[in-house]
Amino acid sequence: MTFHDRGTSWFLAQLKPNCANIADKNLNRQGFNTFLPMEEETKQRNGKFVTAMRPLFPGYIFVAFDVASGFWRTVNSTYGITRLVCFGKVPTAVPLDLVSQLMLRCDAKGKLLPPKLLKPGDQVTLTKGPFANFLAEVEKIAPDRRVWVLMEIMGRQTRVAVGADQLRAV
Repeated sequence: MTFHDRGTSWFLAQLKPNCANIADKNLNRQGFNTFLPMEEETKQRNGKFVTAMRPLFPGYIFVAFDVASGFWRTVNSTYGITRLVCFGKVPTAVPLDLVSQLMLRCDAKGKLLPPKLLKPGDQVTLTKGPFANFLAEVEKIAPDRRVWVLMEIMGRQTRVAVGADQLRAV
């Protein structure tokens, strides 16, 4: 995962269902740089809470190449890829600033990192645990990175302590 090589731009490729990892591996094998931002998601399955990684943009992967080389046509025939996103006959580049800002918010493996600057009054969504996908408001941030949030549970405002890594700004 690199920011920008001379002459290359970032493009979006549409993935076949459930083929994100396969497409990523096959594109890398062909020499393409790829970027697949991932986030943790908690779901309830069979009465248990299960946390798993899922693509931040389901169904899409970023691919870097030089469109002038013509080599990009092999992306469309890569196993796991449906097609490159095009407007007309040539793939449309994603703004470099957008991709680089996304990369800055991810670790080396592409996992989305929690926002660093939360402050009291911010609206957040919990991303893990039994309150996953609940909306809350930051009340207080403790020095040990514990965040106290206010959330509505059963019609009442309830104060809950969570780790900063369990929150995503709304």
